Amino acid sequence: MVDLKKILLSLFILLSINLFAQDKPEVKLGGALRFNYNLSSWKEGQNDRGGDFGYDVFRINANAKYKGVKLNAEYRLYSTGFGGGMLKQGWVGYDFNAADELQVGLTQVPFGNTQYNSHNWFFSINYYLGLEDDHDMGIKFNHNGSNWEYSLAFFKNAEEMGFGNYSDVSDSRYSYDVSSIDYDGNETLDLRNKEINQFNGQLSYKLGNDRTNHKIGVSAEYGGLYNLDVQETGSHYALAAHYDLNISRFNLKAQASYYKYNPKTRVDDLQNVVAMTAYGAPYLVASKATTYTLGAAYSIPVKWGPVSSLQVYNDFGLMDKVNSNFQNSLMNVTGILVSAGNVYTYIDYAAGKNQPWLGSVWTDALAAGTIDAKWNTRFNINIGYYF
Repeated sequence: MVDLKKILLSLFILLSINLFAQDKPEVKLGGALRFNYNLSSWKEGQNDRGGDFGYDVFRINANAKYKGVKLNAEYRLYSTGFGGGMLKQGWVGYDFNAADELQVGLTQVPFGNTQYNSHNWFFSINYYLGLEDDHDMGIKFNHNGSNWEYSLAFFKNAEEMGFGNYSDVSDSRYSYDVSSIDYDGNETLDLRNKEINQFNGQLSYKLGNDRTNHKIGVSAEYGGLYNLDVQETGSHYALAAHYDLNISRFNLKAQASYYKYNPKTRVDDLQNVVAMTAYGAPYLVASKATTYTLGAAYSIPVKWGPVSSLQVYNDFGLMDKVNSNFQNSLMNVTGILVSAGNVYTYIDYAAGKNQPWLGSVWTDALAAGTIDAKWNTRFNINIGYYF
């Protein structure tokens, strides 16, 4: 006699095995360990020692995907002096099809040439203004078609860690965001602003073939600046035109950007500046400026033991501040990326004028700057094992 229950149970088991065999969860873990050597022209003690070599960062990457739903997360652990532990990115996404996806969480802001507007370890001057490789908390839709590529996003705020009624922005973050700062040294924070309710749009057109291709695009963002002291909301916006060219082993990136911050402030606050922070230390930034960046790179395949590729590059950036009393900021990085298996080494000669990471002036370099500022240089070698 046929047992219908057993037949149905057997069919269910076979169907379940077949379904799982066709659609298994994918999980990938990776990361990197990096060390850094630098020799800075403005540091006398370091010059006497011949530079310093030490720990840069240890990071863990997690990627997962199942039935079109995916996860992308990266946690970084820097030294205490550079902000300690921080989440660079962390989002949950969904693939509608091969061209369209949705991301929710701490995701990259679609602005300018992405993923990066530079080739070197230091990035471009835009990074230090929150306009390159910035990550905020929100929702983003991406479309990547054969010719048209666009992104639309809404960000509720930058990385939030305090969740208090009037919590200041934490200095422990990977990308630069508007923040608070104690600029007069009285142990009371000033210029206490937070980015809120930001909208972003990015549109690019791609053309060319396998050997030569172009990507021409424009970007825009608009959002609020909530001041914790006066409890009112100001605004900010940014615009950019960008271009990315690939010809065989050659790459060119060009971008022109303009930004403006209109914060609500106390009467006795500094004017024409905002505070920004990352890596554990805030500084002042001019509230209005135009930036121009241009970078070129050429890759050379080689067979030198484990070394398989050399990429030589030069990235230049100018920050033209609208306030005529402020001094412009400049940055140029010439270098080479050496690829050897899982080891990637950036060898950079970075020069800066009124750039906080390339000079002795930290707080005011990207704001008022220094009259007749001289070029400062930093020879830097970053060695990373990526797994």
